[in-house]
Amino acid sequence: MKSLESEKPFVSIVTLNWNGLAVTLEFLESMKSSTYKNYEIIVVDNGSEIDPTDKIMAGNYLNTKVVKSAINLGSAEGNNFGMRNSSPNYDFCFQINNDAEITPDLIEKCLQPFYEDSNIGVVCPKIRFHHNPTVIQYAGFNKMNMLTGKTTAVGSLEEDKGQHDISGYTYSAHGAAMMIKRKVVDIVGMMEEKYFVYYDESDWSARIIKAGFKIYYQAQGLCFHKESISMGKESPQKVYFMTRNRIFYMRRNANLTQLIVFISFFSFLTVPKTILKLSIKKEWKHLKAFIKGIKWNLQNTKFSHQ
Repeated sequence: MKSLESEKPFVSIVTLNWNGLAVTLEFLESMKSSTYKNYEIIVVDNGSEIDPTDKIMAGNYLNTKVVKSAINLGSAEGNNFGMRNSSPNYDFCFQINNDAEITPDLIEKCLQPFYEDSNIGVVCPKIRFHHNPTVIQYAGFNKMNMLTGKTTAVGSLEEDKGQHDISGYTYSAHGAAMMIKRKVVDIVGMMEEKYFVYYDESDWSARIIKAGFKIYYQAQGLCFHKESISMGKESPQKVYFMTRNRIFYMRRNANLTQLIVFISFFSFLTVPKTILKLSIKKEWKHLKAFIKGIKWNLQNTKFSHQ
């Protein structure tokens, strides 16, 4: 049987930068600690106001290049753009947020399960919060609730006391850090670009599982994510994308019975409750974004435009 030690697969690491040069450089600095060296780093600049190329290249980071988009492609299309600019001979693609920082053996830990089970298509490490480094953000995902169109991360906001140190199969990858086998991309395709942001990795995960691959939570791998524990007040833009993509995900992944039940739940419970809540708070921009997210689904097909 082939082993990680003998194979030394080539990993294409894709990370996105959008007006976030400081955190991107911190991520690249953390990559210097990696004990695995057979990789390239593709930094996708998503239409930043200031071209980061010179400052990134001045850091002398191993096998790193910047590819630029004139506009902000979002998460899904941005990661696809990065994969399209990867070396043609890559074996795995590691998509990782620019506001993450790695631990030295992260890449080896994420690669190892692929050599233990050939059916594994994606591996995600344990993710803890950077500014609260003992608190878990992700230790796998629970199954998507096909009534509500929502899911939750296993271990979310729990103090890490080793209670999620057993690796195993999970229902969805986490977009902040996921190692994808080349065969998955070749068979399933890339991420659905209509999502732009939110639910894109959930949709991809559903397609990957449907194609017969498994998604694996690697408890022995660890990275730190700079996302805040307290997300604070949602912006109208987040309300818009979360609303439209929640419906879009269900349109693409629910069977007919599930979709009918979800539409009933959403129409008779979620819509009036949300309208009432936002009206009481006088959050009119949020209400407009919520309605806009619903309308988008009436105007757009569920099929990919790729």
